[in-house]
Amino acid sequence: MRHARRRVVRRVTRLAAVGGLLLGGVMVTRAVASEPPATTAVPHTYAMKAGQTGADLVSRLGSSRTAGTWIGADGKPVVAVTDEQAAAAVRAAGARAKKVGHSMDELKSAAKTLRSAPRVAGTAWSMDYRTNEVVVQGDSTVSASDWAAMTQVADGIGGFVRMERTEGTFTPRLNGAQPILSTGGRCSAGFNVTNGQSDFILTAGHCGPTGSVWFADTGGTNQLGRTVTQSFPGNDFSLVQYANGKAGDGAGVVFIGNGKGVQITGAGDPSIGQRVFRSGSTSGLRDGQVTGVNSTVNYPEGTVTGLIETNVCAEPGDSGGPMFSEGIALGITSGGSGDCTQGGTTFFQPVTKALKELGMQLIVSNPAATAGGASPAPSATSAQGSIAPGAASPGSAAAVQGAEGTPLLSRLTDTRNVGPGLLVVGGSLIALVATRYIRSEQDRKAYQRYYSATWG
Repeated sequence: MRHARRRVVRRVTRLAAVGGLLLGGVMVTRAVASEPPATTAVPHTYAMKAGQTGADLVSRLGSSRTAGTWIGADGKPVVAVTDEQAAAAVRAAGARAKKVGHSMDELKSAAKTLRSAPRVAGTAWSMDYRTNEVVVQGDSTVSASDWAAMTQVADGIGGFVRMERTEGTFTPRLNGAQPILSTGGRCSAGFNVTNGQSDFILTAGHCGPTGSVWFADTGGTNQLGRTVTQSFPGNDFSLVQYANGKAGDGAGVVFIGNGKGVQITGAGDPSIGQRVFRSGSTSGLRDGQVTGVNSTVNYPEGTVTGLIETNVCAEPGDSGGPMFSEGIALGITSGGSGDCTQGGTTFFQPVTKALKELGMQLIVSNPAATAGGASPAPSATSAQGSIAPGAASPGSAAAVQGAEGTPLLSRLTDTRNVGPGLLVVGGSLIALVATRYIRSEQDRKAYQRYYSATWG
């Protein structure tokens, strides 16, 4: 009976040791494989890095030899060039070159000619770097005669101006982040900014004139602040100064619905082809791609220039809401056409331009709370992909869980498990060697006892 118990103990010990080897190996392998890059002082994203590479090349080579840059389907920067020498310089920098027939100077000249033509409300144009064209759009309000006049202007410029009719109407999205309300309608708060003494909400300029009073509730009892600066048309941004002068806790977080949010860690300019996200008080969190930059839109209220064009949908009330990508503030919602049922085009005021002209700084979340840089942006179709504002990381999309609620696989892939994993492997090897040694010693003693009995 005693021998049977010993056999059971030995088998259990061996199985535990083998299991320990497997577990320790998984901990080490998965933790090393998932180890994040070293944290840098300045938050960055892969998309922003690729876009910066392309922008630097365009700046270095000049507007007479290039025609814009964008992010390719593989995530790498692409630069449009007009000669082979420029193409070689682009390839030497690790980017892709595309030979085109028209330089940035020619594209800008075409846009200038369009701006000098009689203004037609309901039209918009932008530079499509990928096709090397200036694309002119006309919404459903543009009459046949006005469209014919615009087409005549385009024909006079050259074959690289493309005319397109679009459904819906180009209108500001008056009426996300958080809804803000006044007697003039409803908008969405954009980003929190500061001049070092007071804090402000950066939102769309068409939301209301200087002096507009904004509230956080429909009853008009919770006053947020007052519009102190407005720029519209021409630009489309304004500043709402907080009534108490301070934005409060969570000022560096963009809310994306259901009490969830994303940390904002900096501001930047997007690239064509980049995936972006927009939050608004009407349609919530939506995503899409940047399709154009330096766009001009002729709203019924006036013309706005220098906008970012996207295929992200928006609806009335989303105006002023934030556009971001991987924790980087990019724009505030201006207007567009279509809706979030049929889809459409939405234009954004660049954040960097607004900050520069206003002399403001973006209020950001503490970069020190970020491990390994910015994370992928949240899924626009998955509400559970958001996280609590107080525990958000830049653009992160993982549900917040305590240690006990953390999935086993997440614990195993934690980079901090490399050391413990090696200890588990070492302990398991020692256990295996020990059980083998004990088994050998027991067999040797049993052998001696057996033969000692036969000698007597």
